[in-house]
Amino acid sequence: MAQNPNDVPVTDDDLPEQLRIRREKRDRLLNDGIEPYVVGVDRTTSLAAVREKYPDLPVDTQTGQKVGVTGRLIFMRNTGKLCFATLREGGVELQAMLSLASVGEESLARWKADVDLGDHIFVTGEVITSRRGELSVMADDWAITAKAIRPLPVAHKAMNEETRIRQRYADLIVRPEARKMVETRGAAIASIRRTLSQRDFIEVETPMLQAVQGGATARPFTTYYNAYDENVFLRIAPELYLKRCVVGGIDRVFEINRNFRNEGADSTHSPEFVMLEYYQAYADYNDVADLSREIYQQAALDAVGSLQIERWDGSVRDLSGEWPKRSLYELASEGSGVPLTPATSLDELRQVAEKVGVKVNPAWVAGKVLEEIFEATSQELLAGPVFVCDFPVDTSPLVRAHRSIEGVVEKWDLYIDGMECGTGYSELVDPVIQRERFVEQAAQRAGGDVEAMQVDEDFLRALEYGMPPTGGVGLGIDRMLQVFTGRGIRETILFPFVKPEHP
Repeated sequence: MAQNPNDVPVTDDDLPEQLRIRREKRDRLLNDGIEPYVVGVDRTTSLAAVREKYPDLPVDTQTGQKVGVTGRLIFMRNTGKLCFATLREGGVELQAMLSLASVGEESLARWKADVDLGDHIFVTGEVITSRRGELSVMADDWAITAKAIRPLPVAHKAMNEETRIRQRYADLIVRPEARKMVETRGAAIASIRRTLSQRDFIEVETPMLQAVQGGATARPFTTYYNAYDENVFLRIAPELYLKRCVVGGIDRVFEINRNFRNEGADSTHSPEFVMLEYYQAYADYNDVADLSREIYQQAALDAVGSLQIERWDGSVRDLSGEWPKRSLYELASEGSGVPLTPATSLDELRQVAEKVGVKVNPAWVAGKVLEEIFEATSQELLAGPVFVCDFPVDTSPLVRAHRSIEGVVEKWDLYIDGMECGTGYSELVDPVIQRERFVEQAAQRAGGDVEAMQVDEDFLRALEYGMPPTGGVGLGIDRMLQVFTGRGIRETILFPFVKPEHP
């Protein structure tokens, strides 16, 4: 018997009418000795294979081929001596026909009495075309393989976004766009793997539970490791472990990883998200910018078939050609109307921030204030794909100092139509400077910055063995799908976190 969240027993009389009627059908099937949830059936082919084999049959044709096919019933029309059903399997649909002459009176009566939309059905019969030319299976036998107790959402009353996300299983059943998103995401990830594999990158897995918070500046999720009696962090990035791989001689390494950052959620941010991170020895941030563009462009071609992407709202996003590079300081200066350089003092930056409406946290260092000014004023300057380059040193503790510009590091952030989609570095490989940066981060953490990193002694020990010059990149997979589809981030994630339902 079903239970509600308060463990109060639910009686059949409490169920909505449709659920009650369908449950009664299930019980009747069991009482008649018919299993409504079978272990298996003699399926001989798929609906897709039938359609592929017979793409252009003439009207009213009999092929002589007998098949056993399965699918979810998504449409049915019952008449006196002939019933029509549309089955769907893996996004492919095919008609089944049941006639009095082919299945007999008892079987046809059972179909009309026992079957509902949403049921999974097994049909055996001959492949034909109907008098209207519809490719079909003329059934000589059928069975329910899984009885749907709950009715499908109705097509004319679309589920709202919250319901679609909370009940993604139902969304996938009734809305082709939901399945298309899954297919597009899968194709993009497969493309990324091919592109990197063709360039001799090796895919690895690194820990999700980490003893030291590092790899990015972000507020972490924390948990407790019972077996080791230790507090640990869910990773905010795999960076420090992937760099250990480079130290160990895996010169081209990548991971498609799930990260966790205990921060806000909105149309472009999810606290649980997926990124591609890769590292290439003897490359710098210019090299990995070129490779990242190639990864993005190839993924667009493989996932959506074009570099001119027409999105659901009719707008077109052009990912073709070379992508421009712009200085962070130049963009912040243009956006704020005040010349800003790496030498601009913290007090001056605070004044500019106040002018443009940015509320400054007293714990912020100068680079953080500058980046907030940029975020607040420069979105309209970032049409199309653009690499925003050369960031403040005090907000980039894992990045090599710029080879010619004092006070900045060799880092870019990739923006596409104003949305940040990834970041790339010339990696800091000097263990002495890295220790100094970690100590600075620890001081910021002690001063109240919960996003600052800790000193990772094991990572520093790894660097002391020697790490070659390296370029590294993190690209957001969820945001890549936003670029390709124009949808919000929760639509691109198959099962994003939602608050538990309460009675």
